[in-house]
Amino acid sequence: MQDIALRRRQEVAERTFAFYFDKPAGFSHQAGQNALFSLPSGTENRTFTIASAPHERELMIATRMRDSPFKRTLAELPVGGRLKIDGPAGLMVLHEDESRPAVFLAGGIGITPFLAMARDAQARLLRHRITLIYSNRRPQDAAFLADLKHMQNRNFKLVPTMTDAAADWKGERRLISRELLAAHVPDLHAPVYYFAGPLRMTMAVQGMLTELGVKDADMRSEEFYGY
Repeated sequence: MQDIALRRRQEVAERTFAFYFDKPAGFSHQAGQNALFSLPSGTENRTFTIASAPHERELMIATRMRDSPFKRTLAELPVGGRLKIDGPAGLMVLHEDESRPAVFLAGGIGITPFLAMARDAQARLLRHRITLIYSNRRPQDAAFLADLKHMQNRNFKLVPTMTDAAADWKGERRLISRELLAAHVPDLHAPVYYFAGPLRMTMAVQGMLTELGVKDADMRSEEFYGY
């Protein structure tokens, strides 16, 4: 384990904060991986996706702020306060074959691995064609939505869908489904699929992709248990 110090925090959506830490000397990770974050006492720990890309100077995590001992301590941590990190870990990283497109399916705070992966792909000038379908109830619930909109280019397409948005929302409102995929992905069998979010969402997406005939080897997922 290595010590990390908090440098700043930022509200990135309603009840959702990003926490930025010093990157320890020698620490390296692949975009999409996670790490175990522990309180100095060692009594509480949580696994978080590293939402910052490898080239960025700070380590960033983002989480919905709920009433748990770990998150209360995290919310009250002063600038300069320290946690411990153990990692990285996880296999949800972008495939190497640039000729195959990638489809990212994110529910809520499950956006964090895809933010890192998209920023990393842009920084390294990767040629993967990436489509990100990002589902939330309302725009104010969608962490990093403005950043993701600004990142769009010929290789990166964002499809935000808001299932309970106000009448002035002009974009998609559908849940992640076969019909929504078909509307934005030209060939449903060409991509490698990545999905992250609440357990119910990831199970539904996996079932949907299986019914579409997507191979297990072309599905990579991560579940977020209330984080």
